Amino acid sequence: MKKIIALNIMILCFAFGTPLSAVVVPANENKTSVAVEEEKAAAKEHWKSLSKKEKRAKKKELRKALKKAKADGASSDTLLLVLIGIFIPPLAMALYDGITNRFWISLLLTILFFVPGLIYTLVVILKGN
Repeated sequence: MKKIIALNIMILCFAFGTPLSAVVVPANENKTSVAVEEEKAAAKEHWKSLSKKEKRAKKKELRKALKKAKADGASSDTLLLVLIGIFIPPLAMALYDGITNRFWISLLLTILFFVPGLIYTLVVILKGN
């Protein structure tokens, strides 16, 4: 849940052009769904007003920030992904990398024979990239 909130904050910061260091969110503050929807609507309007070049730059910054956040929190999720990967390799790959080419390779290897799918998934997850 904390990761989802952090991702939403990062997306809103990049949409509004606010540096992440300027955002301070109290731990006990609970926003209503109306306030969240208003923030999302404002962020969408701001996003629509940006030029293509500005959008590309914002997306690049967001990818870098997400990659850094993923690297910071990777140690706590790795154990869970390995455990899921032992029993259901394609699911672990989907959780780790999304529905990408790696997921399809893992699914195909798992369908053909379980062990190659297991090995491929664990290598990708433990390698970190």
